[in-house]
Amino acid sequence: MSLAQDGGVRPRVRVRVRHGLLRTGRWSLRYDTRALLVCAALALLTAGTAVLALGTGSYGLSPAEVVRTLLGDGPPGADFVVLGLRLPRALVAALVGFGMGAAGAVFQSLTRNPLGSPDVIGFGNGASAGALVAIIVLDTGAAQTAAGAVCGGLATAAAVYLLAWRRGVHGYRLVLVGIGASAVLGAATSFLYVRADIGKAAQAASWMIGSLNARDWTDVRVAALGPLVLLPVVLVCARRLTMLEMGDDTAAALGVPPERSRLVLLAAGTGLTAMAVAAAGPIPFVAMAAPQLARRVTRAAGPNVLPAGWTGALLVTAADLVTQRLTGSALLPVGVLTGVAGGAYLAWLLRGERRGARL
Repeated sequence: MSLAQDGGVRPRVRVRVRHGLLRTGRWSLRYDTRALLVCAALALLTAGTAVLALGTGSYGLSPAEVVRTLLGDGPPGADFVVLGLRLPRALVAALVGFGMGAAGAVFQSLTRNPLGSPDVIGFGNGASAGALVAIIVLDTGAAQTAAGAVCGGLATAAAVYLLAWRRGVHGYRLVLVGIGASAVLGAATSFLYVRADIGKAAQAASWMIGSLNARDWTDVRVAALGPLVLLPVVLVCARRLTMLEMGDDTAAALGVPPERSRLVLLAAGTGLTAMAVAAAGPIPFVAMAAPQLARRVTRAAGPNVLPAGWTGALLVTAADLVTQRLTGSALLPVGVLTGVAGGAYLAWLLRGERRGARL
């Protein structure tokens, strides 16, 4: 295709979409068609689940009434209930789940281990400890709590990385050191509870379970900050992440600097985890389960960051809906349900690992 303007001819530009390759000029983007379709399906399921959750409660609404309210034509009184009270909670659920799922995909790809999720290797606990210091010791607000979670997560990531270093960082060593760091941080968290007064301890305890109760638009902004700022970094480095799964030597031979790439991805994944923890507390097992479920659905190799993110969003949104339907209210923390389901998933995963080792 050529266009003439002012007596000149513009350079020839071709846009082709074929076999998972989008090419425009000298730029190209390779993608997996099935993964894109899975992301679209997961996004629709998440939106549908959120609509059901928005209609759940003492002031019940049908899905059609919820949609009409979101479009500005709802029943009397529904605007305040849906837009003011329930919508922030639903958005926090989806954003937190997306951030945890994407972070889990990054860490599991870096460690090449399904157990290498941030809540197992201590990075989530580091973010929780930093947030608890802000809540209990400094008595700060939401913004300072988010900053404390980020600082705690980054400090834990740096400590684990340095302790696991031995002419490079390898997956199993990172997982083992992270499990030890998680135990130390658990003890530090218990110490903070003992030293706190009863009011702050109760506030911190409800937050530590992983709760979406009483979420507001400030929490929505905190939860959205991680995906908006750090997800582009992860996506830009997705090719490097795929190369690192093949081993450091192979990645270096293909022109990818292993340690520098690993540091950038560790920082981005830790930031995603910390912002999710700051918004809703440490909701367990989402970061572990979402990447594995996404990989089974897409049947694609590589980290599957976007499918894992949407899977995490669906898991947390569905767990929030189930807790509200089971209790008839919004008082049961969503972390209780994900903890129970995640424990069963972990047992199944360990059984599969043991069976694979026997083979």
